Amino acid sequence: MRKYDHKEVEEKWRTRWQEAGIYKTQETLRQAQGKGKCYVLDMFPYPSGEGLHVGHPKGYIATDIYSRFKKMNGFSILHPMGWDAFGLPAENYALANKVHPRVAVEKNIARFKEQLDKLGFNYDWEREINTTDPSYYKWTQWIFLKLLEKGLAYESFEPINWCPSCQTGLANEDLETRSTSSGQVCVCERCGSVVEKKLMRQWVLKITQYAERLLQDLDLLQWPESIKESQRNWIGKSKGALVKFKTTQGEVEVFTTRPDTLFGATFMAISPELAQKWLTVGWEPEAEVKKYITETLVARATQTYKDNPEKSGIFSGVYATNPANNEDIPVWVVNYVLGDVGAGAIMAVPAHDERDYEFAKKYNLPIAEVISGDTLVNSQKFDGITSEEAKKKITEFVNGQMTTTYRLKDWVFSRQRYWGEPIPVIHCEKCGVVPVPEKDLPVILPEVEHYEPTGTGESPLANITEWVNTSCPTCGSLAKRETNTMPQWAGSSWYYLRFMDPHNNEVLVGEDKEKYWAPVDVYVGGTEHATRHLIYARFWHKFLHDLGIVSTAEPFVRLKNQGLIRGEDGRKMSKRYGNVVNPDDVVEHFGADTLRMYEMFMGPFEEGIAWSTDNMVGSRRFLEKVWRLGMKLIEVELQSRDGSSTSISSPGAERSLHQTIKKITEDIESFKFNTAISQMMIAVGVFEKELLSKKDFKTFLTLLAPFAPHLTEELWEGLGGKGFLCQTSWPHTLEDKCRSEQVMIAIQINGKVRDQMLVNPDLPEEELITLALAREKVILWISGQKPKKTLSVKGRLVSIVVSLDQK
Repeated sequence: MRKYDHKEVEEKWRTRWQEAGIYKTQETLRQAQGKGKCYVLDMFPYPSGEGLHVGHPKGYIATDIYSRFKKMNGFSILHPMGWDAFGLPAENYALANKVHPRVAVEKNIARFKEQLDKLGFNYDWEREINTTDPSYYKWTQWIFLKLLEKGLAYESFEPINWCPSCQTGLANEDLETRSTSSGQVCVCERCGSVVEKKLMRQWVLKITQYAERLLQDLDLLQWPESIKESQRNWIGKSKGALVKFKTTQGEVEVFTTRPDTLFGATFMAISPELAQKWLTVGWEPEAEVKKYITETLVARATQTYKDNPEKSGIFSGVYATNPANNEDIPVWVVNYVLGDVGAGAIMAVPAHDERDYEFAKKYNLPIAEVISGDTLVNSQKFDGITSEEAKKKITEFVNGQMTTTYRLKDWVFSRQRYWGEPIPVIHCEKCGVVPVPEKDLPVILPEVEHYEPTGTGESPLANITEWVNTSCPTCGSLAKRETNTMPQWAGSSWYYLRFMDPHNNEVLVGEDKEKYWAPVDVYVGGTEHATRHLIYARFWHKFLHDLGIVSTAEPFVRLKNQGLIRGEDGRKMSKRYGNVVNPDDVVEHFGADTLRMYEMFMGPFEEGIAWSTDNMVGSRRFLEKVWRLGMKLIEVELQSRDGSSTSISSPGAERSLHQTIKKITEDIESFKFNTAISQMMIAVGVFEKELLSKKDFKTFLTLLAPFAPHLTEELWEGLGGKGFLCQTSWPHTLEDKCRSEQVMIAIQINGKVRDQMLVNPDLPEEELITLALAREKVILWISGQKPKKTLSVKGRLVSIVVSLDQK
């Protein structure tokens, strides 16, 4: 019998598939077969220099299985791959290795493609995209111009998050918080450096104008609830009131979710940032106040005090008038109010806010109770009404305004780095900010020898005078190009649309192509993108929907997150830990099909698990069992006179096959790949003992094909299958064939029959005993005792011993 040589088999079929072009996207099946389209997409990777480790392909294997399955079910499939190659990861790698980012990216992409190719994925490489390709980022720049045209892109000089290591500004979504002995600090998500607040010119996108739609439309999506909840929390909707307080420094408008407690406001707390603004317009407080403001702002450069228990403050010398009762209340500069939250001021109600209470007790400030139970007290004419009723009435009484605010901040879109899309605007002394004419797109990123960050807050592009100096498109005067570049998130915010129509030079995506493929039916990627990429992409999509460019309200209907594959030591795979497993080595030793099977069999798709090379043996042995079954049938085929097998399957094998068709069909659709494989293993166990026809084995191969495409193609060909197996139709379940004959078995407890049950005679012993122990009568008889011994006699009985000394 011919042995299973995975190297020979896999190389053979990859070559044949490529030569035949079988993965080229077809856009006609929808009309021909009436099944429709299915757009299956991976979150495309940025091509790091280390290449893939075995954790990376988990999601790619899943989408490959799912897209193959849908294609065999008659759907027109779009399953592309590309590269998110701009941004800090690629640039930092290039800096570390002293090469140009473009050179590094090209080399890394070639390496990634080589590794992916070995795994037999059904990507249509004719649709490959790269965010650093000018023909691609032309349209990224075009979207920016449309945002600018609609007033959704603007320049700002507010303090931003500055990473001193990466030498660039960061959006809030690019930060992480870490606890230290002095409180919580904000750090750069990329490098871990503590970020600073720095006043800098920047471009910002008004994502906040889409906050409500981003929030409401989450209900339209088939996403994990945890991801939707993360987005809800990040958007952070709050309903309340805007109330104006008069002070000697002018009016201060505060937002409060509890206007019903306004009569209990005994002081106002302002941020050091707001106090600093007062200083710039002529406020002259005591020297101690100035010192506190300065010191707190310095601390703010490295810390966030949202949860800092060590609250501090100083009386500013300024008083505000409570508009509810016209009483003067002191204004304190404090460290627990943030400058970028509302106006940087709050009304402090110590009796009904834990944070304000803690501060008031520390500094001996008044505490006035105005809510008792759910009823107002000490609130003049509003006494006795409910808290909810009072919110609107008191707001109207003080001429305030009921409103809604969001935690979501506008998107800081500038990066002071080289490796990114140039922002397509020109600065003219006469005309101000002038958009680059669409006919002049793309604005090409210039080639440079040195691209290190300047450290001055300017992009390295600022030093390329021949590129920076240009003429104003409006008046013709000398002008300068924008030197900040876009963040990495720009190109990934719309790439799924370009896959639909990747070679269109006239528009971002053709109307007919977009209407055919949109939306993405299944999107697969990591949970780390819950509040960055997914929010940004949804924002851009909704903007493009408003322009009439896209036809759907949301870009991704269904989202699946793969669990992390950790190293064998239980830690995240990293060169630093020395626990990285290279998929090339695994493919060399075990084969691509074994790797595919193992990664899907490790556990539930959404759960993380540690890698174990030793455990791959089980997946390999399963494939070898399938191979031997196929070889036996091929030998029978060759030995028969007329060249065809006349055998038929036994009832047990036929029943197991149709049970397997039913379960695998359901499991692939729901991404339960591990249980699908378990079912196939059970079926093969039956096939080894029963009579199995060539026809039924070929049907089984179609079920296995999405998981192990190389081996199944080889066996399909050997059994006389016509065409490529991956292009055949998915089998249908015959329900009457799934029904199992059941037998009545006795359940003994300590040697006496206490119960009986109907079961499938082929049920494994472990499952049989589990069913018996779960029965109500058995539970009563054993009375919580742990069985000392269990055994079964197939088709006859289960014996449970709970006490060895009982007779």
